Amino acid sequence: MSEAAEIEALDLAALLCSRVCHDIISPVGAINNGLEVLDEENNEEMKAFAFDLIRKSARQASAKLQFARLAFGAAGSSGAEIDLGDAEKVARGWMDGEKAEFSWSAPQALMAKNRVKLLLNLVLLAVAAVPRGGHIKVTVSGAPSSPDFTFLCTGPNARIPAAFEKLVPGNLVDVHLDAHAVQPYYTGLLARACRMDVAAVLEGSDIVITAKSRPQD
Repeated sequence: MSEAAEIEALDLAALLCSRVCHDIISPVGAINNGLEVLDEENNEEMKAFAFDLIRKSARQASAKLQFARLAFGAAGSSGAEIDLGDAEKVARGWMDGEKAEFSWSAPQALMAKNRVKLLLNLVLLAVAAVPRGGHIKVTVSGAPSSPDFTFLCTGPNARIPAAFEKLVPGNLVDVHLDAHAVQPYYTGLLARACRMDVAAVLEGSDIVITAKSRPQD
């Protein structure tokens, strides 16, 4: 990965907060809409629809917040480790609301916080690689101290996300960094902090995203 610029810490914090708000505003808004229906409707069928909407949206909002806590939040003290089982759980919760099917293969292990955060952020980029749905297969291999991550993304119109060209390497020239673009940029920051090299390639009609640990000095 090429040498990259970094934005100010306060700007990064603000953009990540905006990203989280962007992700949960839709299910929270749907909960509010369902409550309004319950307040205004006497029709039992409409009330049943509203309850279903509230339940579904509450589950979705909870899943997105749990994912964001690990992918963007502190999730423990400096140097903390996170169980890969917890990472799988929040990733599956997030993917329940996406078009693509999802599979996960990883050892039962604790892994350094930033590596887990990188893994989860790469899930989001894998989703962007199959915008019309399909299948995402996540494989974690190697020792927890020097892991490799592989994402096989299969689906119609699978493509390398545009974010890879500039935002993951951290090239901010002629780039407007907003709440959407900050996520791939943050992925690149995590990769560099973890000394892992991230790449995306087209293999036939599939997209393969990898994050490989650099050899220890």
